[in-house]
Amino acid sequence: MARLAFALEPAVEDRFLAGLVEAGHTIVARVLGWRDVLDGLDVLAPDVVVVGAAAATLDAELLAACDTRGIRLVALAGSARERAEARRLGLHEVLDADGDPAELEQLVADGPALPSRLSEPERSARASADRPGVVAVWGPAGAPGRTTTAISLASELAAAGHLVALVDADPYGGAIAPVLGLLDEAPGFASACRLAGSGALDRVELERIAQRHSSPRASFDVFTGLVGPSRWPELSHDRVAEALRVMRARFEFVVVDTGFSLERDEELTSDPLSPRRNAATFAALEAADRVVAIGLADPVGLSRLLRGHAELVDLVDPASIDVVVNRVRPSALGIDAHAQVRQTLRRFAGLADATLLPHDGRAADAAILTARTLRDAAPRSPLRAALRGYVDARLLPPPEPRRRAAFAALRRRTAAA
Repeated sequence: MARLAFALEPAVEDRFLAGLVEAGHTIVARVLGWRDVLDGLDVLAPDVVVVGAAAATLDAELLAACDTRGIRLVALAGSARERAEARRLGLHEVLDADGDPAELEQLVADGPALPSRLSEPERSARASADRPGVVAVWGPAGAPGRTTTAISLASELAAAGHLVALVDADPYGGAIAPVLGLLDEAPGFASACRLAGSGALDRVELERIAQRHSSPRASFDVFTGLVGPSRWPELSHDRVAEALRVMRARFEFVVVDTGFSLERDEELTSDPLSPRRNAATFAALEAADRVVAIGLADPVGLSRLLRGHAELVDLVDPASIDVVVNRVRPSALGIDAHAQVRQTLRRFAGLADATLLPHDGRAADAAILTARTLRDAAPRSPLRAALRGYVDARLLPPPEPRRRAAFAALRRRTAAA
């Protein structure tokens, strides 16, 4: 039986509701507008959304959100004009609002799991080619802001309508669960690695293990980290690599919070088969399509970042590394702190392009205090704006030319009105 969300006119809803309930389906929402459905998709988790084909209940944004989450969208058209509009948007499953209610019940119960958009396979293939699948957030010792950055990246990617997983792969102890107020008695990523080691990790197990961080229009799955540093042998290199490979196939973006250490001295041990403390960090960096290297904007933090960056380029493709400098402030660097940071990076590492994040302790404290993301706790903060700008510029695929043209046409019509 399916979980259904309705956005229909009351008269139309009355005709179809009774038959669906009698057939054993569960009604999780009954609203009047598409925006209400969109805001509740992550919380209600419907299998099928049934909407009217009118503009008040059907919108391209709702289609995109349902496509991203794998939710079927069925429209009931009350006229030929509404049916044509639904088809123009690319909706595949459109029924007559005056038709037989049994037809909708049969479609819900027996219909194939088709994409809502007729062009969805082409769109997905194009998007996957334009975006990084695995994003690893690395930083040297000294709490440069790895966890806060990883959480913010996952939140902004989810808010853009993508299916996102946030992974805590720090072998020295997880921090994502307490920051987001999640239970961490059973480390989710370690469980995923154990299943991956036995070849039993699949979509069903991923959904069972993951914890959902729910937020209006920015929800994502979380695989929590180790509850103590003594459990690091559970995150072996091969297990972590296999777990990330399975997650890459399930999610559009996998954001990984890695450990800080890049030392390989442990390879000198007399037992070549013994587990390695930093194996999870190396596996995550090797699997990453994009590496976010973050450091603090003070003399000590910049020194550590530059030394770590020199080691990082020996492990991954330098073109895949994005340097991010956190907590840029005049109190630690003097006048024109931004220019001093850029000059230091250019002089000692030849880095001409770096993302600088402003010092915004109030926003970061609000997020920690309320166990929320920066996007939810301080949506207008300069720190959140800088992180969102980085996501838009470096992680998200460029918008399609057709959409840009449509937006420009809309602006012209609005200005003319």
